[in-house]
Amino acid sequence: MNRQFKRMLLAGAMATASFSAWAAQAQEASSVEEVVVTGTRIKRQDISGVGPATVISQEQVERSGVNNVETLLQRLPSSAGNAGNQTNAYWTGNGYGTAQVNLRGLGINRTLTLINGRRVVNGGTGANSAPDLNMIPTAIIGRIDVLKDGASAIYGADAVAGVVNIVTRTNVEGLTVTGKYGVADEGDGAEYAIDGLWGMHSERGSVTAAITWQKTEAVNLASRAPCGLGEVGGVLTCLSSASTIGGRAVLPNGQQINFNQTPGGNGNFYEPYSAAKHNFNSNPFLNAVSPIQRFSTAFLADYKLTDSVTLFGEAFFTHRQSRQIASPGTLRNLAIAASNPTNPTGQNITLVQRRLAEPGARIFSQNVDTYRFVGGARGELGGDWTWEAAANWGRNTGVDGMTNIANLERVANSINPAVCSTTPGAAIPCADYLGAGDLTPAALKYILYNSRDTGGNEQRSVTADVSGSLLTLPAGKLAIAAGVVYREEKGWRDPDALTVLGIANTNQQDPISGQVSTKEAYVELSAPLLANLPLVRTLELNGAVRYSDYNLFGSNETYKLGVNWGVIEGLRLRATYGTGFRIPSVPELFGGVAEGNLTTTDPCSRYSSSTNATLVANCRASGVPANYVQLGNTVLTTVGGNANLSPESAKTFTVGGVLQLTFVPGLSVTVDYFDIKITDAIRSIPGSTKLAVCYASTNLSHPFCGPANFTRSTLTGEINFLSSQPSNAGREQMRGVDIGVRYDFDVRGLDASIDWNTTYLDKYVITPFLGASPIVFDGFIGGGNGGYPHWRSSANASLRSDHWSANYSVQMIGKATDFNAASKDIGYRTSNVFYHNAQFAHRLGTRAGLTVGVDNLFDKKAPFIKSWTDGNTDTMTYDLLGRRGYLKLTYHFD
Repeated sequence: MNRQFKRMLLAGAMATASFSAWAAQAQEASSVEEVVVTGTRIKRQDISGVGPATVISQEQVERSGVNNVETLLQRLPSSAGNAGNQTNAYWTGNGYGTAQVNLRGLGINRTLTLINGRRVVNGGTGANSAPDLNMIPTAIIGRIDVLKDGASAIYGADAVAGVVNIVTRTNVEGLTVTGKYGVADEGDGAEYAIDGLWGMHSERGSVTAAITWQKTEAVNLASRAPCGLGEVGGVLTCLSSASTIGGRAVLPNGQQINFNQTPGGNGNFYEPYSAAKHNFNSNPFLNAVSPIQRFSTAFLADYKLTDSVTLFGEAFFTHRQSRQIASPGTLRNLAIAASNPTNPTGQNITLVQRRLAEPGARIFSQNVDTYRFVGGARGELGGDWTWEAAANWGRNTGVDGMTNIANLERVANSINPAVCSTTPGAAIPCADYLGAGDLTPAALKYILYNSRDTGGNEQRSVTADVSGSLLTLPAGKLAIAAGVVYREEKGWRDPDALTVLGIANTNQQDPISGQVSTKEAYVELSAPLLANLPLVRTLELNGAVRYSDYNLFGSNETYKLGVNWGVIEGLRLRATYGTGFRIPSVPELFGGVAEGNLTTTDPCSRYSSSTNATLVANCRASGVPANYVQLGNTVLTTVGGNANLSPESAKTFTVGGVLQLTFVPGLSVTVDYFDIKITDAIRSIPGSTKLAVCYASTNLSHPFCGPANFTRSTLTGEINFLSSQPSNAGREQMRGVDIGVRYDFDVRGLDASIDWNTTYLDKYVITPFLGASPIVFDGFIGGGNGGYPHWRSSANASLRSDHWSANYSVQMIGKATDFNAASKDIGYRTSNVFYHNAQFAHRLGTRAGLTVGVDNLFDKKAPFIKSWTDGNTDTMTYDLLGRRGYLKLTYHFD
């Protein structure tokens, strides 16, 4: 970022700083018009009576300055755990480069994502569990409704944690073009975006179209975290990977040696292995922010065919290109005989790990296309009765590419003198893996190849709904909505042939192919019981029941009850109780088995110096050598699907209130308690968590200690098998409180508002199976789980005139304890982290506008987490990029 640009950004940011230091992303919404709001199929005047909900308005989307929906949603206090974005995209299975939202931290596949109240096809590169939020042009977003309680009776499966409904803009007139440029304080991570929004409408109908082009450039991880850190002797030290560029080998007597580390040096040189001297720093070969380029379009139209029938349609298309870099691949456990000409030791050796540094980093790339079409008709039946019928089809296809992948069969051929040859131009050249830089171009060309995987997702559904009033009660109309649904969802993934066979030196994968179909019917009632009585201004009872018939799992019924009690003017109490049901997704059920090197903390690393008697005893009982040190920070982990999974069920209870004081106009306060219980929960327990729980149990008594979960090498003590496949966990239980405050007021003729939203997570525990000890998640972070701090908060203050607006926001992530750290370890507990964002916008005449903003204004660094995912922190929770600024120019054409 050049100096002049930085000064402009900081000047605009500090101008807004004088207005307030609070921030937020949500508000209670209201409207005088009856519409169908998120959480019900019955027309209402506002969303607040339905249940705990957050509404992000179009204005708030614009004030946030973000170009993607996931960033906006992941800043919400009600988001937690892990979800994909540009800093941790590879943590989403088969979904490199995808972006999701994880309400309550209960999992991305327990949050139902809708566009205009209808489902969205899953996104990624094949057999995915949630939609890719990148597919939605930001310019067309009218508002985002976030319903924070279960809604399976209203929307069907997947709405266990809640619903995110993206509502598009209507009644757009003319053309608006917006261009944005942003860059990080370090001068990297440049972001470019162009948005176009066009619309026209008449008495007979309307047309709205939007287009978004976005490009984000890479940020190398080493620029934010030069190396991976670990604690040694009470000090944080660079602890790099034990996969060395020269090659680490074991002699017959168990001694570990390392070969020449200097390219072009003495190819026969070797010496005793030293982690401090020989280990490989992977950070320069990883990104803190991965590059992405996407092109998204949307087209919506409606036409009034007659006075009582309207046709409507929606079309979405997105093309995404994304890329990640990964450290050079590692060859493992190559047996090299003493007679091999490349072996200078004179002994039979096992080459434990050898980093293929010669060809450089591996590059992962994705090309993804997503289509979504909706067509239907709605109309009036007489009185206040309405109907709607619609068809919804979505398809997502993707191609994964990976470069510099070794063919293990060819690697074996290249060290077999009976097969390979040193003759120039030989069909099978011999290769020298003992020493950095010893691999010739011919050998590299022979053993390396570029892999190509393909896959996709498809969704088809047909819906028919009616709504209206059955009769008029003394307190109002008895309203009803009913409908039927037929839905098919399928996913597939075809990995590269060598990957399937296990010949490729990458994560082995099986093909995935599966389909689930559902037939459903629902009924929803809203009954106003009492009105205009002492302490009962209004009393409304809501209920819904849904019958679902799944081709693979049989039938199921879910229901929901709600009470909305207007006590007096300005005070409303509300409560909901409902059941939920979620069937396994296609990748969970049909995903087969795959392997991946995942960041994992081994509790037995340096256990001999630990003061934890249970840990020391357990590591000794496992046969771990006293001087054992984890070599690197990853463990080959078995992941994938589980064909034996069964559906999970949930019960959700919420109770709260809305306070709107008549003597303080513009003030609204909401408080909601939530309690969620999930049984037969489908959950993948990360390997780090399994190991931590096992070694904390007396005499290795926890079932996680069994060989079905992990095993160790009898030679070195290293973990050589670790499972993280999904299973039906025994139980999950979560409870907490959401608090929201909004205050709209005037300051000397200027419009001012303050939003403050907070979530307190009181309890979140997972019982892996019946009879097991619960694993506590609330208040913890790291280990591949994401973050579950007790407190999350966001606040927003804005000041507006007819010609300018200023906005200042603060996001707070509460302190949390590392899942896998001891109380005296560095990184055991994080402090509260605050991120400050500021924006100033000014209208230039009647058509143009200029916006300047800064995110992470004070350049807050991410805290160190012992069981970090990348960058020495939890990239699913904290910001690695640092301070960045942006300029945005908008122009409207009539």
